[in-house]
Amino acid sequence: MVKQTDKDIDYSLVRAIQNGDMMAFSQLVDRYKGRLMNVIGRMLSSTEEAEDIVQETFVRVYQHRQSFNFQHCFSTWIYTIALNLARNELRKRKKFKFYDITDMQGSEAELAVEMKLPSHLPQALNSAIGGLPEKYRTAFMLRDVQEMSYEEVAKVLAVPLGTVKSRVNRARMMLRDKLQPRMEEYNALSKGTLLPVGLL
Repeated sequence: MVKQTDKDIDYSLVRAIQNGDMMAFSQLVDRYKGRLMNVIGRMLSSTEEAEDIVQETFVRVYQHRQSFNFQHCFSTWIYTIALNLARNELRKRKKFKFYDITDMQGSEAELAVEMKLPSHLPQALNSAIGGLPEKYRTAFMLRDVQEMSYEEVAKVLAVPLGTVKSRVNRARMMLRDKLQPRMEEYNALSKGTLLPVGLL
């Protein structure tokens, strides 16, 4: 028997929801709530506001369930809805500045995992991620934390593939610059090593 892929499971649940199956909708919520909270929570730096955005995302998904296009990935669709809602919230706050990096060049950085790290380092990493400008943070979260492909991130963010790669690379460099002194202080990482992304 062929094992169902995540995409197959999503499609199966959406079809059931379109046919009025509320149990399937509950399963879909369980599948995506944590992942969406992880991304939106870091975007907004407020658990309460992130919960509101995620709840509204599922409301939108249900309201527009019949319009879902099965030629697309459901994950791309739901992340797009959530990120658009989060961006609207950020615009209301007017807290974040947006920077243009379309002319930025540089090769992609390779991430390396260091196994023996101080126990407080995940908190330092979370704090550093929270301090990134919104568009770099979002690209980094989708690619390196949610492990989406660059192509899928490009679809979610509605930007060219090259821009996604530049933003992710820039985010990695910014995080390295913020964290490397602390890591070296505790002899956790050598100078040439970047980020313990596995700790996310």
